[in-house]
Order: sequence, then structure tokens, then C-alpha cells
Amino acid sequence: MRIGLDAMGGDFAPKAVVAGAVLAMKEFHRGVSVVLIGDKKRIHEELKKYDAPADKYEIVHAPDTIGMGESPIKAFTQKPHSSISIGFHLLAEKKISAFASAGNTGAMLVGSMYSIKTIPGVIRPCVTSILPKESGKLGVLLDVGANADCKPDVLYQFGILGSLYAEHVYGIKHPRVGLMNIGEEGGKGNLVSQAAYEIMKTTKQFHFIGNVEGRDLFNAKADVVVCEGFVGNVIIKQAESIFEIMCKRHLLDSFFHRFNYEIYGGSPILGVNGAVVVGHGISNEVAIKNMIMLSKNVVETKLSEKVRNAFEYI
Repeated sequence: MRIGLDAMGGDFAPKAVVAGAVLAMKEFHRGVSVVLIGDKKRIHEELKKYDAPADKYEIVHAPDTIGMGESPIKAFTQKPHSSISIGFHLLAEKKISAFASAGNTGAMLVGSMYSIKTIPGVIRPCVTSILPKESGKLGVLLDVGANADCKPDVLYQFGILGSLYAEHVYGIKHPRVGLMNIGEEGGKGNLVSQAAYEIMKTTKQFHFIGNVEGRDLFNAKADVVVCEGFVGNVIIKQAESIFEIMCKRHLLDSFFHRFNYEIYGGSPILGVNGAVVVGHGISNEVAIKNMIMLSKNVVETKLSEKVRNAFEYI
């Protein structure tokens, strides 16, 4: 297995990215390697700091970088020699098993749809976030920013995608799927939520438990929570701010410590023909290492294949 890593992606690249790759390589067994994609000179300079032999890593030179603030479509199409563009080229050619980046999330989404394409039947790919549960278990929230506005059938498909992800990557048996709303009753919420509820309540493709509210995010009511990307992004940003406040006030306990994004590494882009993982832009070396480990897990569980099978007859 060869995991492609965007060495130039993220606020602290390439320093944090190379350091994370070094950490990940210490945990890999034989047959798993990291392909560093980016400015070859700068990558070599970082590897020297860790006394990491360059011949242990494959480096693919990419002279350009897509910045965080650049237009995703424009940058991806006009910068064919960027680390993200080259990474997707390698993935499409099956020269790497997965591609991970803490860089421009929009460019990663565009690259996925341009290069390896959306799985037939999937209306919109999406990204997820982990929900730490008070019980010590994990839940999944989706979408968290890729799709600000969604139609009811898109939310329904998020239920399928989230259920498959929770089951096969995180080992949650028969995950319970809830629809984020302002009340538990089926008639509550805006028109999109009401229509999505009507579609979901009779489905046999996942275990739908009905509407859930904001207070249910961290309890045991649902394993998968579905919402529009606008709502999901507000939720995760609020959770991040709570974690930062708790850190500043030295109030962390075993539960709130699990709000630390570094632990989870990132999220796969669900609904595309391949293993693509995006990380937080402020990822440090620990987060990068865990992003690489998540990429390995997504490949090993054949998540894309399972999604493809689920959507074959929709």
C-alpha cells in the first residue's frame, strides 16, 4: 500500500507534514509506504532534521501549491503541477492507494470529482466529523461544510454514507442514524428537514431513529447525525471553540480531551471512487500522522467499494 501525502498542504507545511509522515512510518509494517508530494528540496531539508533516510520515502516533485484562499476550481484546473493536482493524477493512475492533504478542502473536493469521479448514484460527496460520546464511544456528523445547502434526497444519501462509514471504519454495528432538527417530532423543522424525514422514515438502507436535537450530539441517542453542511460546520466550529476555551482554563477531563481534532486526523471524502482524506488546515505532526493512519484504514476496509455496492441499485 502506497499512501500519497500532500507535503505542501496545511498552515505548517512542509514541516508538520514531513514530521507526521516520519511518525506514521514508525508504526507501519512492511508493505506500507508514504509518498511525499511537493517541493523536493524542501522535503529533503525536513527529512534531514529527523535523521530520516530519504531512500525510505518516495518523493514526487510538485513545484506549485494551491493556497488555502484560492478558488478551488480555478486553482485545480490552472495549476496542473501543484501538489494536489499531481496527487490526484497518481491516485487516478492507481500509482497510490490513497491521497491525503491538510490543504485546500475545496480543491480536494474538486480534484476528487474531476479525477476519480463521484460514485454512480451519489448526488453529492460529503465530509464528516467525529462526535465524541459521553459513553466513551464515537459518533459521526455529516455533512460538515462541503454542501452548505442540501435537498432532501441528498440528506437521505448522507444517511447511507454515514452509516457505511460508521460501520466499516469505526466498527459501529447497526449504526443508528438521526436527522438534526429543532425538535423530535416529524413535522418539526424547515421544509427540507420535513421532506428528508418523510424519505428516511421508511428506508431499509439504514437504521433511522428519527429527528435528534443539538443536545443529543454527544449522548448515546444516535451514532450518525445527518445535517446540511452549513449546520454541520457551525456545530464543529463551536465544538472547537469550546475545546480551546477549556484548554485555556485548564478544565479538560477525559471527555473533553477527546474534542481535540489531532486525535482523529481528518475525514475521508465520502461518495467518490477512491480513498481521499482531508485534514484540518492547522494540523500539526500528530494530526498528520493520524490522517495517514486513517487513510490506511479507509483503504483496508474498502470503504469506496462498499459505498459503490450500496448505491448500485438506488
